[in-house]
Amino acid sequence: MIFNKQSVHKWIWIGLFAIAFAMIEAAVVIYIRKIYYPEGFLFPLKLIGSDIAMVEISREFATMLLLVSIALVADKRFIQAFAWFIYAFAIWDIFYYVFLYVFLGWPQNLLVWDILFLLPFTWVGPVIAPIINSLSMIILAIVVITKKENIRFKAYHWIFLIIGALIVIGAYTKDYLQFMLTDFNIWQLLGGGSSIDIIEKAATFIPDNFAWSIFTIGVATHLLVIVDLIRRKN
Repeated sequence: MIFNKQSVHKWIWIGLFAIAFAMIEAAVVIYIRKIYYPEGFLFPLKLIGSDIAMVEISREFATMLLLVSIALVADKRFIQAFAWFIYAFAIWDIFYYVFLYVFLGWPQNLLVWDILFLLPFTWVGPVIAPIINSLSMIILAIVVITKKENIRFKAYHWIFLIIGALIVIGAYTKDYLQFMLTDFNIWQLLGGGSSIDIIEKAATFIPDNFAWSIFTIGVATHLLVIVDLIRRKN
């Protein structure tokens, strides 16, 4: 296990960066909810203009770029930079909900539905789901960064991580896509983000049943990678 003064400082400062940025992200969402949801955030979503929707999508892209940037600054080696990225992402995501609860009293519980992401489709799920993903990310980051300096991923590690991520994304987008595909095809949804018809349809979406079985398979796939990395000697 690699824990020295320099590495501890890095864990702390990247963690603090992620927490601070979570506060900034939460503040933006608080302002949006005060404007569009003064009575409290509930589905179906309020209809917003395509210009605001584009700002939100751009903000999400900028958030990912910022988290990637801090990871690349933390370590130039790809695997370690990847580990720092998922560590920062996970801390940011968890504290985003912490700050929303502190300032809005939301979510009232971990089973409340939330919009998680907008790219390339709307992701929705109960708050506990992304928190579970974040905790597994933190564990994976700790294993990669602290086990040994020259830890290497085998090809099947990357394959399982990608497959697991796609399965989890499928769980988050399944309900929304089933709803939207009754009126639009997949290519319209991919290329029609500014379409009034698509926005109006999306504004009537109410999530109903989260795909827990699919989600669990995705999380289990990631846990298999973590267990294998712990057991491997090189």
